[in-house]
Formats: sequence, structure tokens, C-alpha cells
Amino acid sequence: MIVRIVKLEFKGEHVADFFQVFESIKLKVVNFPGCKSMQLLQSKEDPSIFFTYSHWEDENALEAYRLSETFQGLWSTIKPWFAQRATAWTLSSQFSGKNESF
Repeated sequence: MIVRIVKLEFKGEHVADFFQVFESIKLKVVNFPGCKSMQLLQSKEDPSIFFTYSHWEDENALEAYRLSETFQGLWSTIKPWFAQRATAWTLSSQFSGKNESF
């Protein structure tokens, strides 16, 4: 399993647009073959900065998603709204734990 973290920074006037597009696509992404989970996180310091945090079966599943019509349509829509170029990391998990009271 791999973890994919993507940082997205939008121009302020497009934050609401992004939320609208994300709402329409989030279940397609989560239900894409090989996607195990996905979270959308928003910065508390700067509400125009978001991170997607997703778990994928393997790099082949992630690449299949990146080549899909779902991703291509999403990316072509949101890319012009970026204030900064998106950055992404593909990681392998070395530890995962939870506090027992969580």
C-alpha cells in the first residue's frame, strides 16, 4: 500500500469553486479501483491551501487513476485556479497507530 499526499494552493477567488468540483467528484475517486481511502484537508492558517491524503493499493493503481478520464477532467478544471504549482509525494507507510481513546 502507498500513501499519496498532494498539496494544492488556490487563488482565493477559486476556493468555493474547488469545493463545488470536489463535492461532485469525491465519491468517484474513493470508489476508483485501487483507492482505499481519501481525505481532503484544509489549512487552518491559509484557507486557500488544501492537501489530499489518499491510500492506494499500489503505484499501478495510482497511475491508472492519474491516466483516467476522472482525473484528467478534474485536473484540467482545477489547474487554472492554482496560485502555486501543485506538489505531490508518494510514500510508503512505516508505522500507523491510533491512540486507544480515539
